Amino acid sequence: VRLEANRRESEMLKSVKSKFGQRKVGGQATKAVEETGSQHGGQASTNVRSTTERTGINVSRGVHTTCGSSSTRIQGGVMAPETSHYVEPLPAFRDVLAIERQSLFKKKLELCCVNFDFKNSSMNVQEKEVKRQTLLELVDFVSTSHPAAGKFSESIFPEITGMIAINLFRALPPSNCETTGGGGADNFDAEEEEPTLEPAWPHLQIVYEFLLRFVVSNETDPKVAKKFIDNSFVLKLLELFDSEDPRERDYLKTILHRIYGKFMVHRPFIRKFINHIFFRFIYETEKHNGIAELLEILGSIINGFALPLKDEHKVFLQHALLPLHKPKCVAMYHQQLSYCITQFVEKDPALAVPVIEGLLKFWPVNNSPKEVLFLGELEEILELTQTNDFAKICPAMFAQLAKCLCSSHFQVAERALFLWNNDYIVSLIAQHCEIVLPLIFTALDKNASTHWHAAVHSLTCNVRKIFMEMDPAFWDICSERYAYLDAEQAAESAQRKRNASWAKVQERAVLTAESS
Repeated sequence: VRLEANRRESEMLKSVKSKFGQRKVGGQATKAVEETGSQHGGQASTNVRSTTERTGINVSRGVHTTCGSSSTRIQGGVMAPETSHYVEPLPAFRDVLAIERQSLFKKKLELCCVNFDFKNSSMNVQEKEVKRQTLLELVDFVSTSHPAAGKFSESIFPEITGMIAINLFRALPPSNCETTGGGGADNFDAEEEEPTLEPAWPHLQIVYEFLLRFVVSNETDPKVAKKFIDNSFVLKLLELFDSEDPRERDYLKTILHRIYGKFMVHRPFIRKFINHIFFRFIYETEKHNGIAELLEILGSIINGFALPLKDEHKVFLQHALLPLHKPKCVAMYHQQLSYCITQFVEKDPALAVPVIEGLLKFWPVNNSPKEVLFLGELEEILELTQTNDFAKICPAMFAQLAKCLCSSHFQVAERALFLWNNDYIVSLIAQHCEIVLPLIFTALDKNASTHWHAAVHSLTCNVRKIFMEMDPAFWDICSERYAYLDAEQAAESAQRKRNASWAKVQERAVLTAESS
């Protein structure tokens, strides 16, 4: 069996050398590879160079940039030529002895460092299938426990991360609005745009699955792996969150979450760079495809924060999460954003005051669907608000709610009136009725008499009834005050009309006197 396996390996190496051996990866690419490898010590650099010399395939951790079909040489990997011969696959892991599996594992990693042009489906069909099958074998090898093989040795990590980098780390294509000459963030609507799916997904999906299984494997020692899955590696993963392909972002979300849980040394860096992505999105571009996925990861991270909360986390809430309410496309990630913010308030109810103040600061003016989202989030936060904190934000909050109650958009007015269907919020309002009712009495009276929508009219009458039953005496006082103010305003309006009429009479009299 060993002799047969050695014969197959020898034939495979000859085939690879005949195909790629004449294509030397030199110049700046080789220099970049050597510089990258030197960051991980002499042993890692030696492994990378020896692999390149042995097979003619560069498996360094350089970033692969997808090229056209005519390209045969790239930094960090090899692009398959336009015309190539069928490559015989390497033997399966079950067909070799246990002591030879590590060597075969390296050879399969080297074979998967060749990239193909998936824009042309008729080119390199057999080679693509060989690579796909090899990737599936690698996933199975990483997922299955091999007691005889032991844990991944440090010498294999450059090969693993090199293969992952060559396949995954690439320049993302421009979005549809950029290629069609759109007006940037002003004309971009992520809900209407069709996502651009990655043509190389048949291979990328398996590489992502390999990376995920490798990270969660019990045989991956984080103390050793952190030298290769370093900040630079994590940074490249975070940059891929801007991919338009939702399948890719979903894998990235799961992988980054696993890395955050397993590699504690990377946690501050991950939080810091996510913060940087948010800042750039809020204040510069207002366009990023992975905000919702990043917020999902943060939701799990925030859920695990220890109490009392650190000042660093509170600053992140006020300077990064709350300003995410500002962009026009907030609807694309509002559900995840609302979850993150309510997690903060659940852990520290005193944060309800700055959170509601932040909501009021970014409250939309002429965007009714966005107002409906804000009202829903406001209700979730009020359910976690204490009585003392509720009194602090009553004046500003109900002044804004009064505008929503008499909004001509029936969904905004209806959603604001739904707040009185929440028993806990009604109990808070009852304790501060003397503050709340004067602020919204005019809006309630206006809705009851003039609002065009029947459902809003009905809900308004129910809210008025709640206040009447809550404190009948104070309701009567507010009614009298409103009647007095209404009469006073009517008198002032009539007086202004009379003054305007007399001014016209005097002007005509002056003109008549001058003409005579």
